[in-house]
Amino acid sequence: MHDKNKDIPRPEFPNPQFERKNWRNLNGKWRFKFDYGNSGEDRDFVNDDEIFNRDSLEINVPFTYESELSGINIKDFCNCVWYKKSFYAEETQNNNNIVLLHFGAVDYHAKVWVNGRYAGFHRGGMSSFCFNISEYIIPGENKITVKVSDDVRGGKQPGGKQSVGYFSQTCHYTRTTGIWQTVWLEYIPFESYIKDFKIYTDIYNSSVSINASFAKAVDNTDLSVKILYENKIIAEKTIKAPGISANISLDIPKEDLRLWDIGKGELYSLELIYGGDKINSYFGMRDIKIDGNKVLINNKSVFQRLVLDQGFYPDGTWTAPTAEDLKNDILISLEAGFNGARLHQKIFEPLFHYYADTLGYITWGEHGNWGMDYSGESYMNFTCEWLEAVNRDFNHPSIVGWCPHNETHWGQRRDDLAYIYRLTKLTDPSRPVIDASGYVHVETDIFDAHDYDQNPESFKRRYDALLDSTNTSEIFQNDNRWEREKIMSLPYFVSEFGGTWWHEESAESENHTQSWGYGKAPEDIEKFYERFEGLVSALLDNPAIFALCYTQLTDVEQEQNGIVYYDRRKKFDMARLRRILTKKAAIEL
Repeated sequence: MHDKNKDIPRPEFPNPQFERKNWRNLNGKWRFKFDYGNSGEDRDFVNDDEIFNRDSLEINVPFTYESELSGINIKDFCNCVWYKKSFYAEETQNNNNIVLLHFGAVDYHAKVWVNGRYAGFHRGGMSSFCFNISEYIIPGENKITVKVSDDVRGGKQPGGKQSVGYFSQTCHYTRTTGIWQTVWLEYIPFESYIKDFKIYTDIYNSSVSINASFAKAVDNTDLSVKILYENKIIAEKTIKAPGISANISLDIPKEDLRLWDIGKGELYSLELIYGGDKINSYFGMRDIKIDGNKVLINNKSVFQRLVLDQGFYPDGTWTAPTAEDLKNDILISLEAGFNGARLHQKIFEPLFHYYADTLGYITWGEHGNWGMDYSGESYMNFTCEWLEAVNRDFNHPSIVGWCPHNETHWGQRRDDLAYIYRLTKLTDPSRPVIDASGYVHVETDIFDAHDYDQNPESFKRRYDALLDSTNTSEIFQNDNRWEREKIMSLPYFVSEFGGTWWHEESAESENHTQSWGYGKAPEDIEKFYERFEGLVSALLDNPAIFALCYTQLTDVEQEQNGIVYYDRRKKFDMARLRRILTKKAAIEL
């Protein structure tokens, strides 16, 4: 087979929860071209290689042209870029009934051609998509052409923390344009295939239900499911599946029931076979529910000690240089005493969730809503992409909640927040949903707030108000516009706090005037620990609060308030942070 997966960037299979063994990684060297006038279709970049190759560059996919690892490292705006890649298909590959072309993520609007024939489009910069290219592929040399349009300044698309100015500034950073996750092919020796499946686990009845959908209905076809734990088959079942979808339920023997939990990533292997299509996957037995002001995981009150993770990398921007870098960010967080993360203004790639699943690390999923003008078109774009992400990541046990928006304002239409809350709950009724993190709530399962007060004493007084129904603290004032009784009846989550500026090298840095953190930086590192402990303890000791999220895991460019530097070097004594964070919380008693 040509184009072996080794010796190319990000060679691992990108989605272990939906893995086919017969696949080919298309990362590595592609031809790349800036199209400043968005005229490439008129000039026939698709078919005219001579015109395309004039002034074209080589790019290292899956890194975007703004990143060092792309080999281009140009930071300027370009609203349209093109990619071309040739690959060889042997007869044995071409004889497969179905060939799927997958894109982990492309920012933002992608149009794809295979051998000059239009395969389809996708709109959405952070969600995954694929095309069935069976009718376009030929034995021998094949060519993929991708056009990407990306207007992060236009207001019609969610951009997250991508800067709309030339330079990174405040909490906006280097942009991501084009292909930024793995591109790959899958070969299926059958006339249909599994398009999607959702796993529903029931820890109370020790059972698993799987709802699978197929590309098309095929008569006299079976769906077989096998569940394994440590390579031992513990349940299997086969049903007739002649329709467009099928439901199958399996019981797990009581003696084989193992719960997925925080710090204990117990996972079952899963095999699905539909005709000639075989999927390898996994799942965890886990339950989450709300009980008054507590959030229970497997019927146990758990304090969620989260860190804000923005998923940026110095040399890859949104793209982790290696799979190990994804895992390492979780290990850094765990070492410091956090048990999870709020994944902030970015839909993270499936491989990150895989490591969270295996390590017992809880997360909240969030979209990158910043940059939108909230018109009808932009909100349609946002909603479609968000529901794609919720559907894709539904089966990850590590995800314990959804939060589509961050820091909206009262100028936004209230119906938008209610609308996205209800759609998210319809797509996934099993997890709590926060309509918009911080400041504004319309319909939500959990009340959360952002608070960067650097004074532990005033910070503590503010949240002590949750324990006194007569208190007139500012947390009950018009900023929230919710009735006091309603706020106090929901689980309370301080989902951004801290953000303390600490960077030992900042005084010598050329970027010192641009660097920043929240509040005045402590005079010395001992003052940092004192402030950190005061802020964290104010929340851990409050029996009305079930979760915190400290800002943040890493420095990101000019924002220097991480617990580690941007290159992941440690700033602090991690054991000391861990002692502060892991003491028993009041709500856990």
